[in-house]
Amino acid sequence: MLGVKVPVFVVNGFLESGKTVFAMDTIEDEYFSDGEDTLIIACEEGMEEYDEDLLARYGAQVVYCDSKEEFTEEFLKNAQKKYKPSQILIEYNGMWGMELLNTVKKPRGWFRAQQVTMVDATTFDMYMQNMKSLFMDMCRESDMVIFNRCEEGTDAASYKRNIRAVNPRATVAFEMEDGAPFEFEEELPFDIEADVIEIEEEDYGIWYIDAMDHPEKYDGKTVKFKGMVYRPKGMPKNQFVPGRMAMTCCADDTAFIGYICENVVGQYQTKDWVIVTATVTVEEREEYEGVTAVVLHAKEIVRTGPASEEFVYF
Repeated sequence: MLGVKVPVFVVNGFLESGKTVFAMDTIEDEYFSDGEDTLIIACEEGMEEYDEDLLARYGAQVVYCDSKEEFTEEFLKNAQKKYKPSQILIEYNGMWGMELLNTVKKPRGWFRAQQVTMVDATTFDMYMQNMKSLFMDMCRESDMVIFNRCEEGTDAASYKRNIRAVNPRATVAFEMEDGAPFEFEEELPFDIEADVIEIEEEDYGIWYIDAMDHPEKYDGKTVKFKGMVYRPKGMPKNQFVPGRMAMTCCADDTAFIGYICENVVGQYQTKDWVIVTATVTVEEREEYEGVTAVVLHAKEIVRTGPASEEFVYF
C-alpha cells in the first residue's frame, strides 16, 4: 500500500439522523462504487441495517466498531490489512465527538475526501438546545449538511443560517421524508428594496449571512446598521470592519462577523460603537481569501452606544 492514496468519506450525525440510508444510497451510486472496493466502518447500529446482498453487488463490505474505546489506530490498521479497500466510508457516531476522529492515527495513505453531516429536521431544535456545541462541532468541518424529514413548518431558513454561521463553505440541503427537495422561501426582516436598507440590531446576523450567500442582491444598495469597530493591525487608516460578536456554539465559542468598510473619515478604535450608512459593492479581496464578498463604502458614520444584546443569533 506504500504510496497508494485511500480516500475516506465521513458521514456523521446523531442516532437516527439518516446516516445508514445515506451511506447505502452512496454505495449504489455508480460514480462512487464503479470499480472500487469500499469498506464501510459503522460506528453505531440504528434502526436501519446494511443490506448484505446490495453491499456484495457493489463490492462493499462493512465492519462494526461498537464503542468509542474501540476506535483506535490498531482497529483501523487491522481493517486496512484485512479488507484492503480502495476507499473508506465511515458512518461516524456523532456522540463520540469530532476530536477522536480528527486525532486518531490513520493508516498510511488515508485522507479525508469528503464529510457529510446528516440531520433529522424534526429533532434539530432539541439538539440545538441540549447539545449545540457537539452538533456544531460536526458541522464545522463538513462539506455538506443535509436536513432530512422536513415537513410543513420546518424553519429551514433559520436552520441554514445557523449552519452557515459556523461553516460558511458548507452546502446546506433540505429534503422531505420521501427524499424530494424541500422548497422554502427565505423571508427577510428588512426591506431590501428600500432606498436605505435599515438593519435592526437583532437582525444583523440574518443580514450578514444573507449577504454572504447572496452578495449580488446588495450590490449598489445602501445599508444602515449599528456595529462595533474592529481594526486589525496593519489595516489602512481609512478602513475598519464594523460588525458584531456572534455566538456560534456556546459562550466559549464566539466570533466577530463583519465586512470591510472603506472611505472612513475620523479616528475609530477597536470596540468603538458606530452607526454606519454605506454603499455596497461586491469585490474579490485578499482579505476575504479570494472569495467575492461585500465591501462597504461609508457615506456616514455616527458614534453611538453599545447594542442592547452582546451577541447576535441566527
